[in-house]
Amino acid sequence: MASDSESAELGRFLRARRTRTSPQHVGLTVGPGIRRTPGLRREELATLAGISIDYYVRLERGKETRPGPAVLDSLARALRMGDQEHHHLRELAARAARYTPGPPPAPSRTVRPHLKLLLESLRPYPAYVISRSMDLLAWNPGGLALYAGIADWPATQRNLARYFFLHPASRDLFTDWEQQIAGCVSRLRAVAGTAPDAPDLTRLVGELLLKSPEFAGLWERYEVTRRKPATKTFHHPQVGTLTLTSQVLHVEATPGQRVGVYTAEPGTPEHDALLLLDMTAPQHAHASS
Repeated sequence: MASDSESAELGRFLRARRTRTSPQHVGLTVGPGIRRTPGLRREELATLAGISIDYYVRLERGKETRPGPAVLDSLARALRMGDQEHHHLRELAARAARYTPGPPPAPSRTVRPHLKLLLESLRPYPAYVISRSMDLLAWNPGGLALYAGIADWPATQRNLARYFFLHPASRDLFTDWEQQIAGCVSRLRAVAGTAPDAPDLTRLVGELLLKSPEFAGLWERYEVTRRKPATKTFHHPQVGTLTLTSQVLHVEATPGQRVGVYTAEPGTPEHDALLLLDMTAPQHAHASS
């Protein structure tokens, strides 16, 4: 038996993809008159997927929790899902089919000592350890200073999603702020889809839904396929404009934790800027807990 929230999450994802898929995109001819439904109608999607309308309605309403692989594949093809979206659909269906007595515990926030040593050894390159909900758990001097103004917040409030949407400096820091926030929400949506009741995620999402109209609009779109760009450009108030290569590494044996690193080729103006940032930032790495 599935939990209600996990069944509902499968339905929400299908509904979001359906309402954002135009009839023309899937080869349907639209007749005259005004369509009252954004995207595909339920009966159109059911026909394209080769399933009954009643069965599809039950899926979208969270009443049907055990769609088979063939049904999922047919829906993915009908909605023209990419590989990431198709995989996400399968994960949601798998969770909806299982009974879960309650929300799983949040992953550990404890950063092991060797990871803190790794962050220090990466200097002058900015680096940090981040949780699945984008909390900054540990950082070296440049890793915190790169996100201009985030050090003004208490350590326990330092979260990159919160920074993107709620810190006034973030809009000036990034040349492509709209793309940055879209990628941020896509990642949170993908994680929350497979852990809808997780307290670390629900608290953050609830806060951002209340405080940020931009977040609420992107959250409603249910995008899960944004790719993280290989480079990111910062307009930093202390060291000027710099374009850095980014890399994210998953931490073994600590689910949910990742190491983020920004690098630049030695001898370039970007590398010189990172040296300056590292020298002028507070000189002790810290952790939020």
